[in-house]
This record gives sequence, structure tokens and C-alpha cells, in this order.
Amino acid sequence: MPTQIIDHPLIQHKLSLLRDATTPVRDFRSLSAELSMLMAFEAMRDLPLEDAEVRTPVATAKVRRLAGKKLALVAILRAGLIMVEGILDLVPSARVGHIGLYRDPETLAPVSYYGKLPSDIAERDTFLLDPMLATGGSAVAALDHLADAGAHNVRLLSILAAPEGVATVEAAHPDVPIVLAALDERLNEHGYIVPGLGDAGDRIYGTL
Repeated sequence: MPTQIIDHPLIQHKLSLLRDATTPVRDFRSLSAELSMLMAFEAMRDLPLEDAEVRTPVATAKVRRLAGKKLALVAILRAGLIMVEGILDLVPSARVGHIGLYRDPETLAPVSYYGKLPSDIAERDTFLLDPMLATGGSAVAALDHLADAGAHNVRLLSILAAPEGVATVEAAHPDVPIVLAALDERLNEHGYIVPGLGDAGDRIYGTL
């Protein structure tokens, strides 16, 4: 699946503010939620519609509405939580799941510590949410977890990615579309995206 980079002006403007090291925690948090909502708006462009009729105060109108597709938002903890907050404003009926992973500081490999998904995840279109796609290890581990739970038609939404992370996900899960606000240059020796925006979780929650 080709990686999609959303170049909408509002998304790119908000991303420029996220990258700025002087952006305070409060603004970083709200910008992350807003940017996630805008990304989801684009990523959901192809959700199926069905014809219907409603009675307006004037007459009967032929309308189009979502064709009963059920959605799931799955956050990779902890930074993915802010993306859930923004997207729920668009689709408040979506179910929310959580996958807890942390990166071993020595090996950079993902370590799982928590997982809770909607019981009917196999029946839902699923959006896996993680602001940063760096090495790709956490995303692959989360996608493996979703696959084991029966999820299909999964999309990965990340604000930023490094080429190495995209390549890792594409190799392990070539059927999963990746949606980004930007694809950056590379990873540094510590596994951080360059130029990136720092540690998204620390900047969201003020734990620098």
C-alpha cells in the first residue's frame, strides 16, 4: 500500500508549530489533537455511504449517510491517546482500544505491557494511532496484536515518520495503509526522528 502524506495547508501549519521547541505543553497538546482530527478527516474520505431519506421542516430530502460501518480507534500508549481525543470529536460513536508498548532503551525493541481492544474488533474498520513512526518496531508489534485479535482493514495514522519506520511497517504488513502529515529525513543514533519534534509523549504530558 502506498504511504499517504497529507499536505493540507492547515495540517502543515499546525505541524510547523508542533516542531517548534518553544511551543508550550498546553499548546502542543491542543495542536496534536486538532492535527489528528484533520488527518482523520482526510483518512476517512473513502468511508462508504448509503442513500437515505429524512424529513426536514420543509419537505423530504434524499441524503447520504455512513453505511453502518463501525469504527475502532486504537492508541499506542501513551502518546497515541491525544490522537484519540481529537478523532473522537469527529466520530464519537467509535470504540477505543489501547495497546501499551515501550521501547527498550538498549535494543530499541518494543516491549508489550498492556492490551485492551473492543470485543468486536474484527467487525470494525480500525485506525491505529501513534504520533511518531520512528523505528517501526512498536507499530509492527501493535499491528501483530491487532491481527491476532482478528482485526482487518487497519490503517496506521502517524503525524511524523522516518523512512526506516515506514520501510519496517511495509515489510511486515504490506496491506496496511500508512497516513502521515510528514515523512522526515532519517533516524539518529538514538532512534529519534530527524528533524522530528522530540519525544511526543514527553511534550504532550510535560514530562521532559
